[in-house]
Amino acid sequence: MINDLASVMFDEQALATKNAELGKLITQEYKGKEVIVVGILKGSVVFFSDLIRQIDMPIQIDFMVASSYGNGTESSGKVNIKKDLSVDIKGKHVLLVEDIIDSGITMSCLMAELQKRQPASLKLCALLSKPSRRQADVKIDFCGYDIPDEFVVGYGLDFAEKYRNMKVIGVLKPEVYA
Repeated sequence: MINDLASVMFDEQALATKNAELGKLITQEYKGKEVIVVGILKGSVVFFSDLIRQIDMPIQIDFMVASSYGNGTESSGKVNIKKDLSVDIKGKHVLLVEDIIDSGITMSCLMAELQKRQPASLKLCALLSKPSRRQADVKIDFCGYDIPDEFVVGYGLDFAEKYRNMKVIGVLKPEVYA
């Protein structure tokens, strides 16, 4: 699998260090509050698992699956929730955890939908952000890294459901996905 990478963008140590930094910031932000940390599946699962172990306070967790792409490659602009929350978030502090914010369309739609449910607060943590590809305004409250417009895989990020289990994040060779 590693041979399919043009380069390694973030190794295991860099990811562990970033998780510790983000966990500390999140712990400080929500000190004394009850928070529900929501992982957006499937991509965030590895990051989510490592991140929540760095949050030094009691938390509740939940998961969602959402898409705005349907069967196409362009966003429809309407979010389709394939797996919804199992808890009511009204009056609760909610932190969404996502692997990467690319166009921002899906996350923008999802956050608007969740705001209708009247949480006490709604914030976003993303490991990666591609600002150059942004089409929708999305505020990332806790961001690991801004990255260039490269096709990255590993650490939960996939290409055709492969590479999620890599311990690093790397740039996929163009010939692999062309």
